[in-house]
Amino acid sequence: MSRPVRIAPSLLDADMGRLAEEIRAVESAGVEWLHLDVMDGHFVPNLSIGVPVVAGVRRHTRLFLDTHLMITDPARYAEPFVKAGADSITFHIEVASQPVPLIRQIRELGVRVGVSLNPDCPVERVLDIVGLVDIVLVMTVFPGFGGQTFMRDCLPKIEAIARCLRPDQTLEVDGGVNIETAPLAVAAGADTLVAGSAVFRSGDPAANVSALLSAARGGPVK
Repeated sequence: MSRPVRIAPSLLDADMGRLAEEIRAVESAGVEWLHLDVMDGHFVPNLSIGVPVVAGVRRHTRLFLDTHLMITDPARYAEPFVKAGADSITFHIEVASQPVPLIRQIRELGVRVGVSLNPDCPVERVLDIVGLVDIVLVMTVFPGFGGQTFMRDCLPKIEAIARCLRPDQTLEVDGGVNIETAPLAVAAGADTLVAGSAVFRSGDPAANVSALLSAARGGPVK
């Protein structure tokens, strides 16, 4: 059964000096989610936003803040991000030796819970727990930097997870999403597409969101 497709613009590629303006631009295109990439320079080879930036984003929007913790200790930092305004917390299965207690901890904070896996992580690592989470995020690049190329060999992984999910769960794809790759991800079963460079690095962000949605839904790209 097909589900509505959404674009979740990644603020990693937004102009941080004009962040409120960038958020208003994608809001005008009707987006429901903003994707916030949190990197610690340890689990991934880059540093990005922290708790104060999430709090600042929350002051400028009521959109759903989809917060992706690409960090080695999500249990320690989940609560500060929720207090800052995050509406979901997604952790990486690669750092969770005991994912079930972590899922329970995040859920008790009153937000949606997500689990993510990197391109080289076997899909079997998450299949036992997908029924316990709200979001499964499949990385189609190795996380750390925007503008990378979509890894098509991750498509079977998306398909395998899609077969296990309930209609009320979200299957999210992040990495190299553009007007060429968005239809591939949706055909494999994704319903939420994280896009950073394809939204913010050129042209009008609102128009870019509309073009991505049209491509993902199989329509003409204007």
